[in-house]
Amino acid sequence: MDMPLGLFSGSSNPALAARIAHSFGQDLGQLTLKRFADGELYCRYEESIRGRDVFIIQSTFPNADNWMELLLLIDAAKRASAARITAVIPYFGYARQERKDQPRVSIAAKLVADMLATAGINRLLTLDLHASQIQGFFDVPVDHLYASVVFTGYFRQLNLTNLVVVAPDVGAIKMARAYANRLHTDLAVIDKRRPSQNHAEVVNIIGEVKGRNVLLIDDLIDTAGTLTNAANALREAGAQEILAACTHPLLSGPAYERIEASALSKVVVSDSVPLRQRSARVEVVSVANLFADAIQRISTDASVSTLFRT
Repeated sequence: MDMPLGLFSGSSNPALAARIAHSFGQDLGQLTLKRFADGELYCRYEESIRGRDVFIIQSTFPNADNWMELLLLIDAAKRASAARITAVIPYFGYARQERKDQPRVSIAAKLVADMLATAGINRLLTLDLHASQIQGFFDVPVDHLYASVVFTGYFRQLNLTNLVVVAPDVGAIKMARAYANRLHTDLAVIDKRRPSQNHAEVVNIIGEVKGRNVLLIDDLIDTAGTLTNAANALREAGAQEILAACTHPLLSGPAYERIEASALSKVVVSDSVPLRQRSARVEVVSVANLFADAIQRISTDASVSTLFRT
């Protein structure tokens, strides 16, 4: 008889892992995760995973211990004779450093991809990579999920009229176009300049937004500078209600204060990263069912791409 697959969670986002397991209809496997007195990480599987299809759920937002813990869990699973190891990474950290855009910098996304391969993954399951070309850094299959499947269902229920989807910068155009297609509405783009890291300036708005409700789309919010600058510029251009959908809520530094002071009425995010604080303007929509469906399909060798058909 085939052994049941194993769902295991690291410590970075246990709430999402529990929701995925609940949606899947299976309890999370038993792990021991602890630290030695000096802070060194230790992990142990407390049940046999020999010959099993193992899925390890871990978001890899800072600090770097989340990456290290995932690597140790993968290595332990390999040494415990798991038949197949899938790293389930709802938020793939270091994805913003995916190319050498300046002299003497690291391509960090390639480095962590190599680390995962060396640790022993057979497959990667992730959500809204900051740069989709990162899939090419791996020599194992990569299943790339899209939060638009979940978010567009949420926004359809709001019955927003006279809606336009806006990309806050050129890099978000492809994602914003997918939302516009799903919501059957128009697309606009903000021309942005970034004089320094974590600082952006709006230069021009390409498209008609005056008198319209706006949905801003991006893959992540870090300090919220890009998003709030875009929202404020849209308000000055005559937009009505301004909402945003961003998959990964890093929300670092002054992010919450900027959102509260901005023209944004609501920011809808996924639970790929746990919120560090609550805000009346930030609403969480879970991607647990999406991940559970994908895990089910991977485990049975069914198509994952059918999840994204409109």
